[in-house]
Formats: sequence, C-alpha cells, structure tokens
Amino acid sequence: MIEKMKFLSITGPKRDFDRIVNEYLTKYDIHLENALTELSTVHSLRPFVETNPYREQLEKSEELITLLDGKDTIKQEFIVPSEAAEIINNLYLKLADFDIEKKKLTSDLDHLDELLLQIEHFKSLEFDLKKLIDFKFIKFRFGKVPHEHYNKFIKYVYENLDTYFVECDRDREYIWGVYFAPSASVHRIDAIYSALHYERIFLPNSYEGSPQYSYSSIMERKAEINKLLSEIAAKVKQILKENAQDLLLARSTLLLFSKNFDVRKLAAITKEKGNHEVFFILCGWIEEKYSQDFMRDIAQEANLYCTMSEDQEAATMKPPTKLRNPRLFRPFEMFIEMYGLPAYNEIDPTSFVAITYSLIFGIMFGDVGQGLILAIGGALLAKFKKIKLAAIISIAGVFSTIFGFVYGSVFGFEDILEPLWVSPMENVMTVLLTAVGFGVILILIAMFINIINGFKAKEYGKVFFDTNGFPGLVFYGATITCILLVATGYALPATIILVIFFAVPLLLMFFKEPLTHYIEKRSQIFPNNKGMFLVESFFELFEVLLSYVTNTISFLRVGAFALSHAAMMGVVMLLAGAHTDNPNIIALVLGNIFVVGMEGLIVAIQVLRLEYYEMFSRFYKGTGKEFKPYR
Repeated sequence: MIEKMKFLSITGPKRDFDRIVNEYLTKYDIHLENALTELSTVHSLRPFVETNPYREQLEKSEELITLLDGKDTIKQEFIVPSEAAEIINNLYLKLADFDIEKKKLTSDLDHLDELLLQIEHFKSLEFDLKKLIDFKFIKFRFGKVPHEHYNKFIKYVYENLDTYFVECDRDREYIWGVYFAPSASVHRIDAIYSALHYERIFLPNSYEGSPQYSYSSIMERKAEINKLLSEIAAKVKQILKENAQDLLLARSTLLLFSKNFDVRKLAAITKEKGNHEVFFILCGWIEEKYSQDFMRDIAQEANLYCTMSEDQEAATMKPPTKLRNPRLFRPFEMFIEMYGLPAYNEIDPTSFVAITYSLIFGIMFGDVGQGLILAIGGALLAKFKKIKLAAIISIAGVFSTIFGFVYGSVFGFEDILEPLWVSPMENVMTVLLTAVGFGVILILIAMFINIINGFKAKEYGKVFFDTNGFPGLVFYGATITCILLVATGYALPATIILVIFFAVPLLLMFFKEPLTHYIEKRSQIFPNNKGMFLVESFFELFEVLLSYVTNTISFLRVGAFALSHAAMMGVVMLLAGAHTDNPNIIALVLGNIFVVGMEGLIVAIQVLRLEYYEMFSRFYKGTGKEFKPYR
C-alpha cells in the first residue's frame, strides 16, 4: 500500500519563519518541495536567501567531534544557539596553544621527511658531508642515472674523463651515486654527465657527518617529534573528553538550527514593497492520517495561513511515495527499492512480490530440513543484525519447508516422508507442466495489475490497446484456453469466437499508436510516414507474440530447479553412501551445506529475475520519488 498524501501550503510573516520551522516541521513528517518551483506562475515571489549564521560554528564543532573516540553519547537535548557557540569558542581557545605547537612540529616533521627522502639512497657513502662541502680543488655531484644508460655511462665516462663515480644504491629504475671531478674542468664534465642522462640531486647543508649518521640522526629526531605529537594528541583528547557532553550538546543544537535555517532554500518570500511586511511560503506533502492533527495545531497561530488539498490538485510536482505494508511483507520492500519506488498513482507491488517470491522459491527449493535451516538462520540474523535480506530468506525458508513436505524431501532423503503431491524425479513432466501453468497464472495477474494501473494513471491507451492491457489479456488468455482444449481432447470454439478473441486483440495492438492518439484527442492520428508505421507495427507485433511464448516457457525453470535440487541431493546421497549400512556423515553434512549455500543463492537470484523481467516488465514502472520528511 502507498500512504495517501495531502499537499500543504503554509504562509506567514518572515519574522516567524524560524519559530514555525522549529516548532512544527520538527514535530510532523512533512516532505518539503521547492516553493518557487511549485508557484512558478506567481511573479511576485523571490528566493529566500540569507547566510547561515550557524554554519561556521557547526564546522568547528564537527572538527572537534572527529577528535573524540566516538563512544560518548548524549540524549536528544538542545540549548540556546549562543550558548552552543560559546562552548565551541571556549574549547577552541583552550586548544589554541596545542594547535600552534602541533602545526610547528608537523612542519618540522615534513622537513625531516624531505631530508630523509634525499639522503636515503646515499647511506652507504662513507664521507663526512661537511668536509665534502669544504673541498676547493675537487667538486662532487650527487645524482642518479637510469639503468638503460648506465653501461654507456660507465664506458664513456671512465675512458675519456678525469672523474670518479661512486655507486651508493640502486632500485628498479635508477642507480644512485656521486661523482668527483677537478674544479678546473667540472663544467665540461657536468655537461657530459647530463648528456648521459645523469640527473643531479642537490643536498642541503643541513646534514652532519656521514650520510648514515645523518640518516640515523634524522630518524631519532622524527621519533622525538612523533612522541611530542602523541603527547599533544593525548592532552587534546583529555580536554575534549572532559567537555564531551557540552561539545555534543552544542553540536546537536547547531546541527538542528543550521538545518532549520537551511529550509530557506526551499521557501519563497514576497517582494518588499515600502512598509508592507514580507511573508514566507512553504510547500510540501504530509500523510493524510496526520493532516488533521497538523491543521488543529497550526490553527492557534493567528498570523499563519495554511491550505491543504488532495493529492495533486494544487501541486505541479507528483506526490512522493511512502510504502505502508504489513510487517511480514516489509523486508520485500528492499526489492521494490532496488527496482524503483512505485509512482504515487501506481499499485504498490510489495505484497505481490512477497507472496510470489516466497512461493516460487519454495517450489524451486523444496526440502524440509534445508528449508528449516534457512528459516531459522534467516530469522536469527534478521532479529539480531536487522538485515532485511535475512528476513526474506527466513520467509522463503518457510515456503521451502512447506514444499519439502509436498515433495517428501528431508535433507535430500526421499524415503522418509510420504510426498503430499509428487516426488519431482519420479514425475518430471507433471512438475514441468505445472510450473508453466503457474507461470501463465502469474502473467495473467501481471496483465490485470497493469490494467488497474492504467485506470489509476488515466492512461487509457495502455488499458485498451497495450500488449499488457485488455487486448493482451484476451489474446493470451484465449491462446492458453485453446491449447488446453486441444491437449484435453475438446473441440475448439466456433470460428467467429476465435476471430473475436484473436483477430480483434491483434488489430487493437497493431494500431495502438493511432488509436491512443484518437482517444487522447490529438490533432495528428497517424504518423506522417504511414508505410514505415505499418512495417514497425508488424515487427513489434511479431516481437510481442514471440515474447508471450518466451515468457511462458521461461517459467519452465521453476520446475527445472525443483528437479535440479532433487538431482543434486541424489548425487550427495550417492557420494556419501547414504543408503548403505555405513554412510559417510561428514560428506552428507558438507553436501547439504554446499547445496543450501550454492543452490539457495542461485534460486534466490533466478526468482528475482522472474519477478523483474517476466512480471514487473508488464505492469510496473517504478518512477516514484521517496517520501523524505524534513525532520
């Protein structure tokens, strides 16, 4: 079921806006719409634009909240916004010195990381870096050269130049090192090194001693800084912990007032004219069952004017959708949301899906023992973990158990229970034909729901000329009836009856487009290119007839999976030697676990496929928008 909605329009003085929002919109579930969009034809309105005064303080509180350990909670309480801002500002003042020290230490840490990055490849060099810098007649150049150029580098450098290269490290891409050259010829040697793809690295004067000594010193300094940062973080966390309740209270208050203030984005206000007071307008949807309570509450406001209308009488936007289903069916709303919520004037298919999904799952996976495992396991997960899918599995498991009695199957054993109907492997054709017959009934029900949806949406073309409307229902029903008559040896009806039930529906479906244009009173009935229209309509009709056949045959999989389950358990029984004097209990248990997990998953997916493609495609659009109350 879909909750009935009423459209609200609230008008009042601009000065009362925040009070009205805080007092009424936080008490009732109201789905707000953009008032300027709803009242687009009214030219005397303008957007309600103001700077949110709570945003900055709210961001500060969020920043502080992230430093808490997340275990502190608070009741839903609120204080005055000015008190909340004072709490946040006082905490910022207490933490200001720590923040300055933290930034300085973090900057030092970044600088040390840069030094480490530059020196780490030269740790094996056993020279004092300070002494290298003081050389007068010999120059040095730290750098790296790619592997592919290294051999050429060594050949030409050492055969033709007065230089010495010391390799310090190598990785997958580069060889790292330092070369020495006489000061008198260093510029020429630098040019040759550059030509051989040598990339210089300039080390700062911050290093002391050998590279290894510098590296160790930097690591020690980093450890000291990290320790200081940890101490600062502990002190900050302690201060926040001592003030956690006040901080959370301030944050919840600022969050509420900031959100309430942002309602302005959806409101409209009248233009200022001299000394005339400015008024606001809010538009939205409320559930019909709460509408009268809201009107009684708001009646006490002398300066507030509220109008209420049915459904879409006064709204340009379609009403939002809020599903209302029995508790047992609610988990199946997940499948509806995955496909798309029903439009407000559509039938909610949740009950249909809940019944058909559970029924088809039971038919395809009928086993008393395995069904009980699914039912109990799913129920426990749903109760303690609040998993919707687990609740669906539990309900499907109940039907699996029921059909286990129908088939006489318990953990794959077919000889413990007497089947209430048939044993699948002993009655293959009966199971398959029954599955197709069940599919025919579901397709006819889907067509019937499509007709109801057409009337609700006032789409009469879909009702009277669509392949899933009356023509499709009559043609498909007549076809199935004739097949049953032939199969059971009865004579077919008279020719005139066959013409009525076959030819007339086909003609209506063939000329669906012009007939729809005619009843909608459009100026152009037939398209301009009539030849192309006839060709397209012919092939579309052929595709429809083919889809009737394929959709019906598709339900063979329902019976096929019932047979498949019996066959898989037969293999498990054979491997475990279940019918011998010494059965393998471990193999029997593992086999059942495998079948429950693997086949259960496959059957669940296949049933959902049947729901979406064989049934939903006939009657369901899923174009609704979710009901999202402001509060």
